[in-house]
Amino acid sequence: MPAPAADSPRDASTTRDLLRVSTPQRLLIVRLTAIGDVIHGVPALCAIRRAHPDAHISWVVEGAGAQLLDGHPALDEVIRAPRRWYRSWRQIRELRATLRERSFDTAVDLQCLTKSALAAYLSGARRRLGVAGRHGRELSRVLNNERTLVRANHVIDQYLGVLAPLGIDTPRVEFRLPETDADAAFADGLLSDYALQRRGFVIMNPGAGWTSKRWPPERYGELAARLLRSHGVPTLVAWAGEEERTLAETILRSSDAAARLAPDTSLTQLAALERRAALFVGSDTGPMHLAVAVGTPAISLHGPSVASWCGAYGENNRRVQVELDESPGRKQPGADDYAMRAIGVDLVAEHCDEMLPGILAARGEAA
Repeated sequence: MPAPAADSPRDASTTRDLLRVSTPQRLLIVRLTAIGDVIHGVPALCAIRRAHPDAHISWVVEGAGAQLLDGHPALDEVIRAPRRWYRSWRQIRELRATLRERSFDTAVDLQCLTKSALAAYLSGARRRLGVAGRHGRELSRVLNNERTLVRANHVIDQYLGVLAPLGIDTPRVEFRLPETDADAAFADGLLSDYALQRRGFVIMNPGAGWTSKRWPPERYGELAARLLRSHGVPTLVAWAGEEERTLAETILRSSDAAARLAPDTSLTQLAALERRAALFVGSDTGPMHLAVAVGTPAISLHGPSVASWCGAYGENNRRVQVELDESPGRKQPGADDYAMRAIGVDLVAEHCDEMLPGILAARGEAA
């Protein structure tokens, strides 16, 4: 039977039969946005590097997520694409030229939207991996020519499933995000200035891209006060942008002096602070996923997103959801946060009370 044409769709089993002659040499990962989803894609990067240690691996990304990829030990190159590049013919041509000069043979589209599949197609890679079924959205079903039907319970496992045509099955999940000396010095200096002990404080972040994802800041403040009374741990409140700073200041006013305001930080500085925290509490947003990636136990709070699909990954973390808001307008600015308000402070405090004693005891044993 003749082999399929280069641009015809193949299922994963057919592709595995061709691995002897199609081991990737120059591979492009496509996950353009957002910060949390870029973090979700990092285990796929690590799995590819383990399976193909000699391959040249690049990642094309938009926006702030590139900060977390710079210097990653599994990655050879970060290619920064302008925001909304796909809306400009000039920027499309420029990105095509940038990608084509690298001579990719394989592209892995983790995002599986028209824009990500287009980037994979523009790269000139003959093999363009994506997903089949409902997660292969928009024109990715046409532009990606090796599509795997993945059945996964979490988005991280979904991304890992895309790698099946590369002979990568059920890889272990690791992130390996690097920490620079400068970011370590920043975090250690802040802990010293604020009289915080390593693994002896909680980080909270009140922000989220959708207003419907935000837990009321007064509840974070009440939770911080409880954690100081019950466990002797203060809270550091992280924020980004003036809107989040306003929410963070509300937490401080509601915390009975248990919370402290972090300075404005870059993503990598925030990662360094989170590495040193005992626990992270926040909604489904980039800082929460970042805490998971650097190995800090996390409690994720969910209203308009499915906790099992995009919550804090791993058995050592907790995902809290009382209501699921699937209304069409939940992504709009000012959308109702009723599903987040359904989460009471008592419920979140119970999870903290269950997690913190073990975390704090482990800190004492390691000292």
